[in-house]
Amino acid sequence: QVQLVESGGGLVQAGDSLRLSCAASGRTFSRSLIGWFRQAPGKERQFVAAITWTGLTRYYTDSMKGRFTISRDNAENTVYLQMNSLKPEDTAVYYCAANHDSSGNYNDPGSYDNWGQGTQVTVSS
Repeated sequence: QVQLVESGGGLVQAGDSLRLSCAASGRTFSRSLIGWFRQAPGKERQFVAAITWTGLTRYYTDSMKGRFTISRDNAENTVYLQMNSLKPEDTAVYYCAANHDSSGNYNDPGSYDNWGQGTQVTVSS
């Protein structure tokens, strides 16, 4: 089992940057695919980015590619999401999630086994 805790959200202006962190505890973290998702009010949970346990492969939603960067530090049991050039439409609760055996589809919330509680990101225009 992995416990995930997100942090780093907040209120920023359009064009600003934020770095979200996903701190994990549990023995399987270093072998897990970790994903970031977001959910805005009234909308479905949306895939943002994911990173394999080696860190060698990263996936992004096309609309965020170039603005968002996912990375991980297995020694620190932490995955990061660097978000640059933020837009008001990036406003959402951001969640990290762990897929312990890298099964299923990296962009499908149903493929993930554990979720954090989320961190709010609000981007004002």
